[in-house]
Amino acid sequence: MVATDNFQKTAEAARFNLAAYLKERQKLCETALDLAIPVVYPEKIYDAMRYSLLAGGKRVRPILCLATCEMIGGTIEMAMPTACAVEMIHTMSLIHDDLPAMDNDDYRRGKLTNHKVYGEDIAILAGDGLLALAFEFVATQTPHDVPRDQVLQVIARLGRALGAAGLVGGQVVDLDSEGKSDISLETLNFIHNHKTAALLEACVVCGGILAGASAENIQKLTRYSQNIGLAFQIIDDILDITATQEQLGKTAGKDLTAEKVTYPSLWGIEESRSKAQQLVESACTELASFGEKAVPLQAIAHYIVSRNH
Repeated sequence: MVATDNFQKTAEAARFNLAAYLKERQKLCETALDLAIPVVYPEKIYDAMRYSLLAGGKRVRPILCLATCEMIGGTIEMAMPTACAVEMIHTMSLIHDDLPAMDNDDYRRGKLTNHKVYGEDIAILAGDGLLALAFEFVATQTPHDVPRDQVLQVIARLGRALGAAGLVGGQVVDLDSEGKSDISLETLNFIHNHKTAALLEACVVCGGILAGASAENIQKLTRYSQNIGLAFQIIDDILDITATQEQLGKTAGKDLTAEKVTYPSLWGIEESRSKAQQLVESACTELASFGEKAVPLQAIAHYIVSRNH
């Protein structure tokens, strides 16, 4: 029976064209993001916000939000404002992460970082502007057929994922850990469960909330997203060592230069790859009860560990 189930899952995955799916969803997200920020006075700040928001990228986070909403029974339309919001929040974190006071990076997605183009002052404000707009966008643009209490849950989840209990807290511990060689696996997991996995979790869980997911299914989505979040970070750590600046679209070897403890520095590259694969398998198992509807999310999970940039 198990062998038959596995065969059916393999057959479903084989029929699913992930590249075409990602391309189609990416185009939808790009169009929505472009429309979300028209340029008005003062043009400089809107230009700076758009510069980073529309700089490309795989749009994995908004696509995860859309895919989860659809899997639970919702629509792209009801999830798109939240999908845009998570990309605005993610972009804010990249703008601020690249600042001289943080990682001091010159390139992001193959282009000069925001502060290199607009200056540090405008870059900080562009991040702030995107963050504020993200919450406004969810509150005002989510279709009215989505119950308001579900919209409120989404806003609360996004706030938690972003703040001291999430991304901000992870970044603080990450900064404190630079140059220290005695960082434990527990601390490293704390950093990345908060800095990376928390926002990925919010993308997935918020997509489920908008579609009216049950408490049991929210738990499954939470475990799925936490697993892929950690796998995502492990692969990022590996790519920082193995990929070129052209492949990454940002400075390669940053972790080594900053003397950061990473998963490869604790486990080695091969064991790190193996751990990431195990996390993805566990993530996909969480969605088994959704059958064929889960194939896009399962395929995205496998894509995360197979990427080279």
